[in-house]
Amino acid sequence: MSIDERALAALIEQSEDVQADAMRATREPLAELTEKGLDLRAHGGEDPEETRHFQSQRTTLLRRSTFGGGLLAAAGFGAALVALSESPAWADKSSDVQMLQTAASIENLAVATYGTALMLPFIGGASANPVVKAFATKTKDQHQEHADAFNAAVVRLGGRAQKDPDPVLLGVVNQAKPALTGPAQVVALALQLENGAAETYVANTGAMTDADARKVPASIMGVEAQHAAVLYAVQALVAGNAADLIALPPDATKLPAAAGSVGFPNSFFKTDEARRADEGAVK
Repeated sequence: MSIDERALAALIEQSEDVQADAMRATREPLAELTEKGLDLRAHGGEDPEETRHFQSQRTTLLRRSTFGGGLLAAAGFGAALVALSESPAWADKSSDVQMLQTAASIENLAVATYGTALMLPFIGGASANPVVKAFATKTKDQHQEHADAFNAAVVRLGGRAQKDPDPVLLGVVNQAKPALTGPAQVVALALQLENGAAETYVANTGAMTDADARKVPASIMGVEAQHAAVLYAVQALVAGNAADLIALPPDATKLPAAAGSVGFPNSFFKTDEARRADEGAVK
């Protein structure tokens, strides 16, 4: 396959610009969180009454809500999460810290999953599409930067950094690995992870109590949405037996009519597959 190296370089540069803007936007709130974390520890930590109120509200929502049709529904962890949220082990955990730890765990899993994908010959090998390979490589690096940002926020709020992957999604990914026999299966799995990450950060932005902590997922969710948009376009071309059109620049005369909109199936991100606040929290 021929490829325009200049166009590929320009695409990667644009992706890096979006990523750099997102990471730049986290610096100020992380600095503010350092001060708040020090002040919190100086005054004895979280307010127990405030934490109990959050736990009560979350348990009620868990019991009333239904899970979406994606990875979480497939995992069947609803009852387990309700029981977990009611356990004494979580009673003294900051809700913001839990959400940030869960976000870090999602990013850790994404790094590992893209790493696994890049070891497959049709994603990272000599037979791989150069655009897809470059995207997977750059996206893996960006997810690592996201994990580092979330963990920095966790530590500055007085919590422990999350170095492990999301335990629920890890099981789903491990179960899916034997079926990753071609680009279509890899793209579908990556797309679910990217959408799950973006939806989680949309939900977290509205749920977090600390304004500076809220800015961290708010700055990163746009990058995850960009990842998902690229994957939607690749998925559509692979499904339409037009993988040869995944090139830079693309042959616009051969692209399907939906090429301009397939990357944005929803006007707004849904949150039905957002991860639960404590799903990836450090126990």
